[in-house]
Amino acid sequence: MTKVSRRHRTAAGAAHEQPAFDAAELLAALPHLPGVYRMFDAAGGALYVGKARDLKKRVASYFQKTGHEPRIAAMVAQVARVETTVVRSEGEALLLENNLIKALEPRYNILFRDDKSYPYLCLTGEPFSQLRFHRGALDRRHRYFGPFPSAGAVREGIATLQKVFQLRTCEPSVFQNRSRPCMLHQIQRCTAPCVGYVGEAEYQEDVQAAVLFLQGKSGEVRERLQAQMESASSQLAFERAARLRDKIARLAQLQSRQFVESATAGDVDVVAAVEEGGFVAVNVVMIRGGRHVGDRSFFPRHAEAGSLAQVVQAFLAQHYLERPVPPTIVAPHAEEREALQEALSAQAARGVEIVLNPGGERRVWLAMAGENAVLAIRQRLAQKATAEERLAALVDALALPTSVARIECFDVSHTMGEAAVASCVIFDQLAMQSGQYRRFNVAPPVGGDDYAAMREALARRCARIVAGEYPTPDLLVIDGGRGQVAVASEVLAEQGLHGVPLIGIAKGPERKPGLEEIVFPGRDEPLTLPSDHPGLHLLQQIRDEAHRFAIQGHRARRGKARTTSPLQDIAGVGAAKRKALLTHFGGLKGLEGASLDDLARVPGISRALAQRIYGELHPGVSGA
Repeated sequence: MTKVSRRHRTAAGAAHEQPAFDAAELLAALPHLPGVYRMFDAAGGALYVGKARDLKKRVASYFQKTGHEPRIAAMVAQVARVETTVVRSEGEALLLENNLIKALEPRYNILFRDDKSYPYLCLTGEPFSQLRFHRGALDRRHRYFGPFPSAGAVREGIATLQKVFQLRTCEPSVFQNRSRPCMLHQIQRCTAPCVGYVGEAEYQEDVQAAVLFLQGKSGEVRERLQAQMESASSQLAFERAARLRDKIARLAQLQSRQFVESATAGDVDVVAAVEEGGFVAVNVVMIRGGRHVGDRSFFPRHAEAGSLAQVVQAFLAQHYLERPVPPTIVAPHAEEREALQEALSAQAARGVEIVLNPGGERRVWLAMAGENAVLAIRQRLAQKATAEERLAALVDALALPTSVARIECFDVSHTMGEAAVASCVIFDQLAMQSGQYRRFNVAPPVGGDDYAAMREALARRCARIVAGEYPTPDLLVIDGGRGQVAVASEVLAEQGLHGVPLIGIAKGPERKPGLEEIVFPGRDEPLTLPSDHPGLHLLQQIRDEAHRFAIQGHRARRGKARTTSPLQDIAGVGAAKRKALLTHFGGLKGLEGASLDDLARVPGISRALAQRIYGELHPGVSGA
């Protein structure tokens, strides 16, 4: 892979002049080879990342042609620098393009949020396989089925397999130490292999039947069960025959009311893109083992002026590259599919087909995906309308400027002063912006001093706002009453943020939702809004989110503090010495009660180290 970087400036002109971009010089140096190009503005911000089968021709199309659409023309006018990287193939260019888009987030590329990894259904490789939920890296020792669109879809699949094939779901530590069957056996959800109620060979038959079922081969499963039942009956094993009969009945019952099922087994993703009301949505319907297991909708950024073909192309690359991919993807708008099929097939180590013109049941699935995308857009439009109404009502009630858009809310959580954590949550662009949330581990001089904790968190946040690291909020909300608001007002004044509107939202005298009081700095009388006021609903939503985020952080900090040994922070005490000390004294309580001489008697602990340990465990107390 070869990287070529070009900075083009005019030879003449004063040093303070904005350097001009020389496209001719750039194009003269570009080869007729596949690669990736990056465009940057004068400030170094990424404008666009693209791939090309022929770098010279593709980049030249931006600077030698006229009549570009407004979006492209605006982008080209800002280009101050272009970087290019030559690669071996168009498929390799696609991979590099995808990585650079995720890293740089250029403002003219269509961007999809990189969600968490998808969940899988897993059958472990043990003799008595465990059926379990899995998310994360895949282990070759186990078998995985999916990915599924949601955790709920996986758990529904687990429940189905429990009903029909009665596979165990308990952890190995539980499985290995049971002396009698658990409740799942009593309700016919497990054959109780933990206590020997079923042998390994018979259990493996159930596992294989479950695998066939997950692969969409329900007919073959039914035939196998039928043959096994007849064999057991001929051998006079009537109890086993009865169990098999019950499995056949449960399978038939399940199939009679099961979700959409395909006559053709296999894993297929169906991708549809729709534009409506100024929004673009991509919906993915997932077929696993011939069954429709759910769908998921995605809303790209920077897609306003792009075509649906461009949206789908961006989605397929950003969504599937470096992620498990099914053998078949139905995507009618994926017109430039050759390089993508090459890259995905290489990634999956098997063929991956992108279908442009589906027929039969796949056409039905595509229509379903389109309807799901339309529904997702309408739901988002409704949410946007609600958020706009709530924000407008709040602005009117508080007599704020109509330009208010960004609201920051702070809360503090602790338990009797222990492990205090302050939270900052952001409402902007008519939605909670969870990616911008921040937590502050605060340490007030006196445990439980909420005012000091709030002061520390706000001072740290405001200092970074003043430094230009974060935008200035249009409204600052404090979860608290008059005292917390007074502290916040002092911090804003100290930091020079006098113009930021500030309120507190306090529980009313009866501390019931809907009776909150809105507190203003320097004003005696609080404002009480009706319980059905849309502006109050927005404040409640933001306050509750700040409260949740603070409690979550506090519990994590408290849990870590209570499970972390105080020895871990003592220099010279590593894992071996910690183990020796705790073993010698029978635990942390015994260690804390030990004298300096007792500590020095532990093998490997010198007198100097014993003094250090004693001083850390008993601050302010001499061990002599």
